[in-house]
Amino acid sequence: MTAVHARSRGTYGAPRIHAVLRREGTACGRRRIARLMRAAGLVGRHRRRRYRTTIPDPHAAMRPDLVLRDFRPDPAATDARWCGDITYIPTDEGWLYLVTVIDIASRRVVGWATADHLRTELVADALRTACRRRRPAGSVIFHSDRGCQYTSREFVLFAAELDIRLSVGRTGQCWDSALAESFFATLKNELFGGHSWPSRSVARTAVFEWIEGWYNVHRLHSSLGYRSPADYEAVLAT
Repeated sequence: MTAVHARSRGTYGAPRIHAVLRREGTACGRRRIARLMRAAGLVGRHRRRRYRTTIPDPHAAMRPDLVLRDFRPDPAATDARWCGDITYIPTDEGWLYLVTVIDIASRRVVGWATADHLRTELVADALRTACRRRRPAGSVIFHSDRGCQYTSREFVLFAAELDIRLSVGRTGQCWDSALAESFFATLKNELFGGHSWPSRSVARTAVFEWIEGWYNVHRLHSSLGYRSPADYEAVLAT
């Protein structure tokens, strides 16, 4: 139990530790794990509230919501629906902005980008990376909030070139972007813990290691049957 907690970088609570131990062949109950963790002083990390930075464009054309809060994993629909959002990371040099593109079916971060600005090119870079990595066979729905970067004419034209169908949630409705919100809450809680970083480059390296070396390949998701996104996609491919 202590070893699993350490491998998780001190982030797993009783449910995920229980899932790992069961998968590794240790017969145990979740309540027992919770009791033993309390006795050993082991605590998982819990999500904190995320403050939104969305700035809507009042002049943007209205676009449909093609997701309608349905963020359930779909074994038959990887690279069919993606979602994304923007968050900020404090550093001693100023804010580092992070944009992600997440596959709704597998929870995998398929594209991301960072910068010291919030121009449209930042969200375009993340979407371009996702398309280059995944090479989707058909048209993909990309869901976001109504932030000015996502509703700009520049981004709309860029998405059309990539055969991306844009979907947007309602203004001020966090549940319309629940999956992207949940990812950022997890990242900030498990990686940053409320403290700042000495520079943007150090913070970006930390983000890279967390997403590519931990979240995508190792971190267990309850919605995926306590599998990581990479394991879930591997099972789908068999």
